[in-house]
Amino acid sequence: MAKKIRVLIAKPGLDGHDRGAKVVARALKDAGFEVIYTGIRQTPKQIAMTAIQEDVDAVGLSCLSGAHKKLFPEVVKHLKELGGDDIIVFGGGIIPKEDIPYLKKHGIKEIFLPGTDTKETIEFIKENVRKGD
Repeated sequence: MAKKIRVLIAKPGLDGHDRGAKVVARALKDAGFEVIYTGIRQTPKQIAMTAIQEDVDAVGLSCLSGAHKKLFPEVVKHLKELGGDDIIVFGGGIIPKEDIPYLKKHGIKEIFLPGTDTKETIEFIKENVRKGD
């Protein structure tokens, strides 16, 4: 029996708007993933530490505050420092299209913009996360 994919959904920084993160978390849970939601106002280090402690396969970050270019790469940096190089990091929120190449260059595997069907996120995770025990 293959182990379930574990995904951490997190809200880095001071952004308190979490409706989108909760919608994604619910869709992933309904798709059969194990989902951990950190809640709002988490530091990048807290997110990385939780990801390691929870032994997740992927981290989904949500940002609507405009601080994504600072916060998302910081999560990746802390994951690497803690030995989580193999954890896939993806993001979403209000992110200008011109910022996406920068984020991908800094370790974010994919960015999902407003209006993205949750099925796309589910398929991305299935295709990019290692499967099995």
